[in-house]
Amino acid sequence: MNNFSIEEILEGRLPFWNSLDAEDKSLILSGTVKEHFDKGDIINRNFEGCRGTMMLLSGQIRVYIVSEEGREVTLYRLRAGENCVLSAACLLESIVFDVIIQSVEGSEMLVIPTSVLNRIIEKNPAVELFLAKTANERFSEVMWTMQQILFMGADRRVAAFLWEELKKSNGDGTNVLAYTHDEIAKYIGSAREVVTRILKYFADEEAVTLRRGKIEITDIEKLKKYL
Repeated sequence: MNNFSIEEILEGRLPFWNSLDAEDKSLILSGTVKEHFDKGDIINRNFEGCRGTMMLLSGQIRVYIVSEEGREVTLYRLRAGENCVLSAACLLESIVFDVIIQSVEGSEMLVIPTSVLNRIIEKNPAVELFLAKTANERFSEVMWTMQQILFMGADRRVAAFLWEELKKSNGDGTNVLAYTHDEIAKYIGSAREVVTRILKYFADEEAVTLRRGKIEITDIEKLKKYL
């Protein structure tokens, strides 16, 4: 946690923190727990109850739904420094669908249980406003994802995924992305076979080089042609 105390993290991540009285601050501090999840761990399912608000300290998580045919569709992903409120969906009456939250890699987070938030939400409107505002921001990402699935061809979605991930990892000075075809399919809401066919086409066009569990972007300009 970069040597920050839990109180310092809460103060920096919760815009309503300074509007709380000493009793409510103490309640949140005593109830907040630090948790670690390994890659692939299921963190929360709405239909199994609400864990609470999560503040991601390290790692990455994804929020997804599963179709009736069993296909996973990733709605959005969160990284260190971001908050997840869908895990506290029982405090938000507008959320009526089931989502699953999974750790994409080893992840560490602070969790404020819904039982704690529920005790202060009624007397402090700023808490509910924070939850609603954060949820609305995530739903904007969900709508963007749905627009991609409905109106953008699979080849463009694969290219867009690779391009976005390349931009995020560029600070590492590498053009190699550690993703399997199955993982990409889950992230863009497609079938693995479709992703494999598209990646093979990109490789034939010399835009990428395929390795086991990895994809190297060998020609950025060629990749951008498919966006």
